[in-house]
Amino acid sequence: MTTHLTVGQRALLQAELALRQQRLSQQLELHQEGRTRIEHARDVLAQDYDDAPQRAMDREVDMALSEIDTQELVAVGRALERVHADDYGLCMDCGGEIPFDRLKVEPQALRCVVCEAKREKPR
Repeated sequence: MTTHLTVGQRALLQAELALRQQRLSQQLELHQEGRTRIEHARDVLAQDYDDAPQRAMDREVDMALSEIDTQELVAVGRALERVHADDYGLCMDCGGEIPFDRLKVEPQALRCVVCEAKREKPR
């Protein structure tokens, strides 16, 4: 196990991840009102408005927001699975340590700040 994160730090990050997972699940459940993403999207599109193009745009925005939440939920779940693994807290690109302060902000982070900046930099 890497030594740059203490047992206490890992426990704190695990608790934060579990809390985020719970909040995201609740947010998705509330947003979709217990329906699947497909059912919810169909219902948004079928709502009785006068402006069909606006409904289509609302549906696209709604689906995009649901997708963002779903992707974060998956990332948080994966981080929970590896929080006690040897590679948790190590950058997947350079292998360097991801600082605890970064992990406190984004405990599901896979890369250090330098590698993430390179990845996000437009080409």
